[in-house]
Amino acid sequence: MKTIGAEPGFVSGAPKLLLRLEGAALMATALFYYAQAGGDWGRFALLFLFPDLSLFAYLAGPRLGAIAYNLAHTTIGPFAYGVLGAATGQPLLMQIAAIHLAHIGFDRLLGFGLKYGVSFSATHLGPVGKAAPRTASLQARF
Repeated sequence: MKTIGAEPGFVSGAPKLLLRLEGAALMATALFYYAQAGGDWGRFALLFLFPDLSLFAYLAGPRLGAIAYNLAHTTIGPFAYGVLGAATGQPLLMQIAAIHLAHIGFDRLLGFGLKYGVSFSATHLGPVGKAAPRTASLQARF
């Protein structure tokens, strides 16, 4: 039985909205921490898009591109090195973690989810970009 509004391979409807709002909350919290920690806003601007360098892995194909993108766009890494920074008294490491988390939250707010290895536009939050309709049918097979 097919659920109304649900597409195989990604979230839709109210859960998608909630995940995007979670992204906004993550970004807001990271920005708040960064400001409270006295982070340098020039550094913030310089590093905010740094995780998107992982997109260059798509030059090696969609599977490797998705792996690299997902590694750079999950919260596990920045939480881990943020905790390491807290444990070792390294505020710069904690601030870089906040920048990274703000980037991830911003991406989720915009609807950019974690990638499937079938194409660049196939994400867990639904297809993105011009290839979205074609990606939805491709994604449904996986």
